[in-house]
Amino acid sequence: MSEWLPRFEDPAVLFLLALLPLLAWRRHRRRAYGALTYSSLPRRAGGVWRLHLPFYLRLAALALLVVAAARPQLGTAIEESLTEGIDVQVVLDVSGSMAAEDFQPRNRLAVAKEVVKEFVARRTGDRIGVVVFAGAALTKSPLTGDQQMLRLVIDSVELNTLPDGTAIGLALAAAAARLKDSEAKTKVVVLVTDGVNNRGEIDPDTAAAVCEGLGIRVYTVGVGTAGTVPVPMPFKTAFGKVETRHVMMNVEVDEELLRKIAGRTGGRFFKATDPDALRSIFAEIDELEKTPLQVRRYVRYREAFQPLAWIALALVAAPLASALLGWTAEP
Repeated sequence: MSEWLPRFEDPAVLFLLALLPLLAWRRHRRRAYGALTYSSLPRRAGGVWRLHLPFYLRLAALALLVVAAARPQLGTAIEESLTEGIDVQVVLDVSGSMAAEDFQPRNRLAVAKEVVKEFVARRTGDRIGVVVFAGAALTKSPLTGDQQMLRLVIDSVELNTLPDGTAIGLALAAAAARLKDSEAKTKVVVLVTDGVNNRGEIDPDTAAAVCEGLGIRVYTVGVGTAGTVPVPMPFKTAFGKVETRHVMMNVEVDEELLRKIAGRTGGRFFKATDPDALRSIFAEIDELEKTPLQVRRYVRYREAFQPLAWIALALVAAPLASALLGWTAEP
């Protein structure tokens, strides 16, 4: 951030400006007692001001010289934000059950993506990465502070892009691998899922132990309402066309596992049953992991007295020019 900052290097000189009204008063007082003072100008309308014009031009020049002597300066202030540094890895479930439409008017994944983007927008001082998972895990974005890129990455997340299933342990291990070399003071994983671990070569307990050893705090978020929910599924018709039909499915969230992962790593477990609850959860995580902000300020000044000095010189020369033109009687 930058802004223009005017200042005076020697502001005490400006007190001399208080003498200018005294000079004006002394001139008019002297003229009042000078009985024989008269103007050699031809009598014409508006001639009175011509008697005083040279004096006031010189007075204005003196005022400008006083201001110039105070050394006015214009500077640009630049603020540099310094943070302790928090690295956050968002781990997002993209398994088929995230298509469940209990988070009306959209499905679970669509709402989760919007909430994650809002979360990212608030974390301007942090680096954030994105991992998606289903039956396998994939890093969509390494840790970065590029907010625009993160928005594009999150928008590109889709269902059915990975083998189906829910590999929570594998996803958590992938996030930990991205954070293990981080030099940030605080390392955080936010895991969003709606299922039970049923895939992957790494079990969730092992992955949680790895996170604990690396000092990574894991916040787990279980999404979805209890009971059966409508899930769109592709079906082939008798004519070979693919149609989408809604099937009522019972998708369970392994709350016990998610609580265990969060508790072991010093994080917390949250349950979101609707879009507002999911937004509140991410807002709470945002508050729990506030980034300490410091600001370092630099100011560069440049001298600005030169234009004032040139204008003062012009004002001093003006009475000479006006006398030559016959506008005033005195130079």
